[in-house]
Amino acid sequence: MSKIILKKLVAEFLGTALLLATVVGSGIMGERLAGGNVAIALLANTLATGAMLVALILTFGPISGAHFNPAVTLAAATQRGLPWSEVPGYLIAQTTGAFLGVATAHLMFGELLFAASTHIRAGNSQLFSEFIATFGLLAIIWGVARTRPTAVPFAVGTYITGAYWFTASTSFANPAVTLARAATNTFAGIRPQDAPGFIAAQLAGAAAATLLFRWLVPPTDPKANS
Repeated sequence: MSKIILKKLVAEFLGTALLLATVVGSGIMGERLAGGNVAIALLANTLATGAMLVALILTFGPISGAHFNPAVTLAAATQRGLPWSEVPGYLIAQTTGAFLGVATAHLMFGELLFAASTHIRAGNSQLFSEFIATFGLLAIIWGVARTRPTAVPFAVGTYITGAYWFTASTSFANPAVTLARAATNTFAGIRPQDAPGFIAAQLAGAAAATLLFRWLVPPTDPKANS
């Protein structure tokens, strides 16, 4: 493994870990401080996640592209923005990083290291929400990356902030995030049995946005899609 690839994988691992520590940790903190007001807890969770995404993409984007998301990685590979040979490493780094982030949040707040979630997120409306959430995320990434690439961190962070509120699922939009959040029985959790449907909807949404934006805003340089 070359030093460059290793740096990319470490960036994806750390970035995804910090993202999940934020998602889960801010959910726990928000719920504890909100006094039973779910809207305030969700607002705290939303603002922390959106702000952290901006910071993480600015930090790790120049190293790995700051995907932190298997759906983004697979979409980038289909557009030749990332070599397929690097995809398995990215997916492993993102998934293991996500679980580390959950464990980190649990340790900070005195929870069990891992616990299967009992938070029900089932039904067609939830699956459709995840399709829309991920479609929107990839649309933002492709549209902004191909026209104003320096604005991507802010576009993604603000999109996720909004998507927390306009989707019924609160916009997971990320298979690694979904898997890891099945291992936290806290505010941000999802029942393990609900996760496969979320992941299928996310991958479908990512594929649809990628196909549309390949026509709508064609890439001028394959490397620009990573």
